[in-house]
Amino acid sequence: MSPRRNARAVAPRPVRRAASGKTRALGQHFLRDDAVAERIVALVQPTSRDLVIEIGPGEGALTGRLARASGRLLALEVDHALAAALRERFAAASHVEIRDADARSFDYASLPGLKPEAGGRVLAVANLPYSVAKPILQALVEAGPAVDEMAIMLQKEVAQRVEAPPGGKTYGSLSVLTQMACEPRLAFTVPPGAFRPPPQVDSAVVHLRRRPRPLVPAAEAPRFRTVVLAAFSQRRKNLANALGAGLGITAETARALCESAGVDPGRRAETLTIEEFSRLAQTHG
Repeated sequence: MSPRRNARAVAPRPVRRAASGKTRALGQHFLRDDAVAERIVALVQPTSRDLVIEIGPGEGALTGRLARASGRLLALEVDHALAAALRERFAAASHVEIRDADARSFDYASLPGLKPEAGGRVLAVANLPYSVAKPILQALVEAGPAVDEMAIMLQKEVAQRVEAPPGGKTYGSLSVLTQMACEPRLAFTVPPGAFRPPPQVDSAVVHLRRRPRPLVPAAEAPRFRTVVLAAFSQRRKNLANALGAGLGITAETARALCESAGVDPGRRAETLTIEEFSRLAQTHG
């Protein structure tokens, strides 16, 4: 599909403003800064070969740009009024689908089958409501190779946790479980004034690229996740005590588990690397 054809298909129309109770309950803040929207799209650089999935398009600040650049665009919107307004706006764009859907439970594994070309990429772009950001990000990460690259707007504090290295208070289960599958970087921060209504905190856009090979094999991922969540369940405790409580085993058994994995049971979870967590998971199995 040529850029010229796309440009005609997505000529802007006025979008009906709508904010239902569901949208307000999610705490959605609509992006209104064109420069920020351009920077987000530029991170993933969609082409006519790519499928883009946009999560929470809202009033469409990103949608038009994504539609002009991509070969196919699937936008998931949980608010029925907003989805209806966008369907009206993009009615002439045959490569754009606005779907009423909850991104927390969407089947992301099905996305590769929707690509306009077999050699294209699946790109996820989202301005996520703070209240549901972590489960949606988790679902995207757990989709494995079905999603190649992401540009995700998050609360700045959450974005910092996503890319945090071991050794600090910011590093936690979200860091480990994201980084085992993706290479994240905090691309840029976004001030409250870029949104309507302005949130009370800064936001940030995280750029994530899928690792060619995950640091933890898919078959071991469920056990790895269980161990990581247990280790961070009580951050103030040492590793053996946290694992004991989180896994429902005795402290003595947890200490033996750590020692078998070559990890000091007196350390705290935030000091462990992904490789060390992997050894713990393998030993626990």
